[in-house]
Amino acid sequence: MSIIISVVITAVIAIPVTWVLAVAHRKKTYENKIGSAEEKSREIIDEALKTAETKKREALLEAKEESIRTKNELDKETRERRAELQRYERRVLSKEENLDKRSEALERREASMTSKEENLNRKLAEAEELRGRRQQELERISGLTSEQAKEYLLKSVEDDVKHDTAKMIKEMEARAKEEADKKAKEYVVTAIQRCAADHVAESTVSVVQLPSDEMKGRIIGREGRNIRTLETMTGVELIIDDTPEAVVLSGFDPVRREVARIALERLIVDGRIHPARIEEMVEKAQKEVEANMREDGEAAALEVGIHGIHPELIKLLGKMKFRTSYGQNALKHSVEVAQLAGLLAAEIGVDVRMAKRAGLLHDIGKSIDHEVEGSHVKLGAELCRKYKESAVVVNSVESHHGDVEPESLIACIVQAADTISAARPGARRETLETYTNRLKQLEEITDSFKGVDKSYAIQAGREVRVMVIPEQVNDDDMVLMARNISKKIEESMEYPGQIRVNVIRESRVTDYAK
Repeated sequence: MSIIISVVITAVIAIPVTWVLAVAHRKKTYENKIGSAEEKSREIIDEALKTAETKKREALLEAKEESIRTKNELDKETRERRAELQRYERRVLSKEENLDKRSEALERREASMTSKEENLNRKLAEAEELRGRRQQELERISGLTSEQAKEYLLKSVEDDVKHDTAKMIKEMEARAKEEADKKAKEYVVTAIQRCAADHVAESTVSVVQLPSDEMKGRIIGREGRNIRTLETMTGVELIIDDTPEAVVLSGFDPVRREVARIALERLIVDGRIHPARIEEMVEKAQKEVEANMREDGEAAALEVGIHGIHPELIKLLGKMKFRTSYGQNALKHSVEVAQLAGLLAAEIGVDVRMAKRAGLLHDIGKSIDHEVEGSHVKLGAELCRKYKESAVVVNSVESHHGDVEPESLIACIVQAADTISAARPGARRETLETYTNRLKQLEEITDSFKGVDKSYAIQAGREVRVMVIPEQVNDDDMVLMARNISKKIEESMEYPGQIRVNVIRESRVTDYAK
């Protein structure tokens, strides 16, 4: 028991002592570690201070160097600015000196001018006085006032100028004719002689021959149903009168009239004439006419040697076979213009194929001008643009009647060829009213000029002869009058070809033998 107690007592005493010793050992260890850390931290701080001092010195050196460099640059720039200012100052001083010299020179010149002006005014006054004296002396010697003398001088000058103008016009016209007449006549005559074309006269009616007069009743049908069906389907009037063995088709649209003619002829051959058969035949005739138009267009293009035209333009060309202008077939006219244009182009030395193409298509707008609003010139140009024709062809179409200015020689050639084709004798027919109105208008224009005694329009209006009063119009006045009459005719009238103006002055002396 005592042993246990002693062990317990020993343990009780040993545990605190052990704990105290352990704490003391641990404290000593901690103190050693703290001392080592403090020493290391002092070393780090010393090193950092040394590094900071070094970098501070480097930064100060760099700043000092930068400052020196900046100062040097500023000094250099300042020197350059100062030198530039000195140059400017020298230039300004030089200009001021020049201005001073000029000012002095101007002052001297102004003084000289003032002196000269005074002398001039004095001389002008003397000249005016002398002129007045001379005028009075002239009036006294001649017996004419100044106004009378001025009128006389103006009259004499006017006569001289008129004479010189007339002479100059004659010389220029003679020279121009010498240079142009020979080649122009050669080109035109050669082209006309080499161009051979058939010409047909179109009208507004077509005649269908019948095998017998009994066929008229079958065409009319029961209560007129056959003839009404045919007229409704074709838009053409059928005239059935006392004409033996013939029916007249009347209509302004030649295409519809052709469809009606073909359909009626086939119905007559077939013998079965009733509304259903009429509708069938009209449809077949329409298809046949369209095919014929395409063939006619291709034949026209082949005749003039043109290829690559759009199929729609070919069809419209064929449609022009049924279009007339003043009795002239439009397709034949276009072919003729194409051939003439090609011949003229060959003579002049420009593109013959392009000239023929433009000539063939110049009136293409006439194929639709009765269907679409607008002139055939405008419609033709739009069609050519739509189907990708060249700019030369489009301009030729637009300018062949003078609506726009021609931009190429080919456009001018097409204008000339169109005029030749339309103006030749027999190409076109005019109504009596148009013909007489043109003659009357020609005579009215010429009679409106002062000094005209009588005027006569002759040769179907292609020439006008003007008889003048000899006492009022002299030989020089005749040249100017002929030119003025020609200009007024050009401005006031529309006519194919050209009109020749002849001014005639004659002097007659009459005496009697008694």
